[in-house]
Amino acid sequence: MNREEYMRRLTHRLRRLPKEDFDKAVSYFTEYFEEAGPENERQAIVDLGEPELAADQIVRDFAIENAREPVKDVKGGISAVWVGILAVFAAPIGLPLALALGAMGFSLVLMILLCLLAMILLSFGVIAAAVPCVIVSVFLLFSSFADGVATLGAGLIAMGIGICLVMGSLAFGKYILRAITCLLGRIAKGGRSHEK
Repeated sequence: MNREEYMRRLTHRLRRLPKEDFDKAVSYFTEYFEEAGPENERQAIVDLGEPELAADQIVRDFAIENAREPVKDVKGGISAVWVGILAVFAAPIGLPLALALGAMGFSLVLMILLCLLAMILLSFGVIAAAVPCVIVSVFLLFSSFADGVATLGAGLIAMGIGICLVMGSLAFGKYILRAITCLLGRIAKGGRSHEK
């Protein structure tokens, strides 16, 4: 095996990583080969090990790294969860067990994310229902002042509740993504707790 074959097999195995992580890993291996030089290419390949095993280790390392870092935004959290799922499949356990655990984990993550989406949509639904209430209250103010004020108050309260629900849902979503990322990082690390 030469450098090109090694890099081809490695990049094929890493292709499902997020672009930033993929570029970082490929850059590391490219620099490693460049530092070794053409005359030490064989020894570099021996030192790095099989490309598939090296790729699996990289995925596990990224999952552990993501589990240690706080989730900055939803996109980053989903990316970290994806790397964690890849790390579970890269863990050195039997393939049938990995597939079963992966299917269960994927189902659980999907269920949690769908519940979170439902909470956010419900929150926006409360806000959407409050808007017509506020608009109708303006017209009611001219026909029955008491009814208009009561309707306006109910609409504003519903809008406030909806906004609080949206903010709470987003904060809860970040917490859930962080928890899932940490769990997948611990699984990729082999169940040991992280040292901080």
